[in-house]
Amino acid sequence: MAAVALHLLSGCLAARASGTESFRASGTESLDPRRSHSSELSFQVIEIELTRPDRLVFPEDLAQLQLPAGINAQLGVVLTGRAPIWLYGWLVHECHFTRWVACYDPRLGAVVVSSHTPEVRVGQVIPWVQGRPGKAYGPLTRTELAAAVMVVGPPDSGKSRLARALFEALLPEHPDIYLQRAHWDGEGNWTLDLPPEEAKILKHQYRGSFTPEFFSFHAQAILALRRQKSLVIVDVGGKVDPQKQPILEACSHYLVVSRDPEAIPLWHEFCRDRGNLRCVAILHTSPGPPQVPKDPPELEIHWDPNSPPPAELLRAVRRLIA
Repeated sequence: MAAVALHLLSGCLAARASGTESFRASGTESLDPRRSHSSELSFQVIEIELTRPDRLVFPEDLAQLQLPAGINAQLGVVLTGRAPIWLYGWLVHECHFTRWVACYDPRLGAVVVSSHTPEVRVGQVIPWVQGRPGKAYGPLTRTELAAAVMVVGPPDSGKSRLARALFEALLPEHPDIYLQRAHWDGEGNWTLDLPPEEAKILKHQYRGSFTPEFFSFHAQAILALRRQKSLVIVDVGGKVDPQKQPILEACSHYLVVSRDPEAIPLWHEFCRDRGNLRCVAILHTSPGPPQVPKDPPELEIHWDPNSPPPAELLRAVRRLIA
């Protein structure tokens, strides 16, 4: 069985800003559903489906892959779906004969990466969203927000590992959830797959630094994701920092992962008291005997970061999924 299926969808429309020759190009401004519209742009969508039960795809699969029949070269095309970057590279190249090509980013919209027409420009963002299951494709008009859970706690407690473990455990049954890394420490899923010493070196190499736009950008991204996804898991790094206030305002819940019991009240104050977020659970990751109090007011359990997420935590998070 082929590991990848490519589906061609048509009749998708994105609204164009009134009084301009092309779509707005700057960041999340193009996602504002309250803008007035005067004309529309027709395009087609190629949706990527990974068909193996484990959702794996390998470079050798490209040799058998073909574009779907019926692509209209006179229209632009939006590429969408979960897939590795090298598969997207193949698709952009193969779709070069079309009017323009855009890659869908659920945090922004459809980002134009190739164009043969003044109608759209490279770098512009088309205000279009991929529908959730049972929802239509089209401009961003959804107003109800899905839950967004901040994974917080002191450094080296296992936050990034838990965020990934939650995402991977829930993804098979809820394919429209999203994991947003809202920090610049150089850590991601790829570092968690490496030997510890190699991961440490690469984290240092790719580590970024704070800019005034950083948290505001991620807050807007989280809100855009909440309008499209059924759940957003947010990894925000290990420091209580007032500059993270935009992230607090964009989220709805928090989950504490801590190797230091004395640090937990600081995160309650930051997330619950300042941000008015609701606590999903507290996970203790300190070595030795569990630090769990008797009859805690919220779910409170001991967790080994090298093990799968606890079943009771998965049940609590599933109750949040829209």
